[in-house]
Amino acid sequence: MEDVKTAPTVKTPVQKKPKWLRVTLPTGKKYTELRGLVDKYKLNTICTSGSCPNMGECWGEGTATFMILGNICTRSCGFCGVQTGRPNAVDWAEPEKVARSIKIMGIKHAVITSVDRDDLKDMGSVIWAETILAIKRMNPNTTLETLLPDFQGISEHLDRILKVKPEVISHNMETVKRLTRSVRIQAKYDRSLEVLKYLKENGAHRTKSGIMLGLGEEKEEVFECLEHLRDAKVDVVTLGQYLQPSKKHLSVQRFVSPEEFKEFEEYGKALGFRHVESGPLVRSSYKAHKHIE
Repeated sequence: MEDVKTAPTVKTPVQKKPKWLRVTLPTGKKYTELRGLVDKYKLNTICTSGSCPNMGECWGEGTATFMILGNICTRSCGFCGVQTGRPNAVDWAEPEKVARSIKIMGIKHAVITSVDRDDLKDMGSVIWAETILAIKRMNPNTTLETLLPDFQGISEHLDRILKVKPEVISHNMETVKRLTRSVRIQAKYDRSLEVLKYLKENGAHRTKSGIMLGLGEEKEEVFECLEHLRDAKVDVVTLGQYLQPSKKHLSVQRFVSPEEFKEFEEYGKALGFRHVESGPLVRSSYKAHKHIE
């Protein structure tokens, strides 16, 4: 039987969402087509399971996000809605299944992510590499972004991803240095920076990272995080509003205004990032197809 836990309970007042976080229902011919394929073939995307606010826009541009290595994570981050506990056995047929789903949907740019698999000797890096190879073989015209866990910073596992050459390799910082221990319990801020730097220095075509705002960070801490990411030679950065998945997760400390997001965007561009996506509804894979240009 699966040993499933949830993130620690945090009781704080619930804040009412401001008007700029209201989302319109996705529409459009491309979205309708992809929605029909997902339902017909029972395909699994983070876009649908995570109720992403940008699903209609991304699908309309031929981009979708897929999660591999199951849906139970070995870590218990206070912000994340994914279940934590003892994961199921690895499905070695998964690479072909994901590649086939991308082919059926006609995806132009695919984002692949996964739960953390600290229970595996290879941290799941072998399935990661096999999935990338299967997608490239079955969908030679599809470009790829890989949103990786930190693999505990072990270079052997990171090298497996570098070897199969996805167009973009991403690893999210998630929050500023001071809040990392409370937001990402088993993660380390400096280790994530080292992972990003290692990837870039060892052949990654384009590296990317993202942080959430509204968890209690100060403005200067966001600036500092952006500076650290640029020092690690990261090419693309995303900043978006944290939204509480359930009452058991970390609560929103404040809703960051669009004007503040614009200020962070301008600061990031001044630092020299190739792309900065910054806004209340921005998520890791938002406008991902543009980040390979």
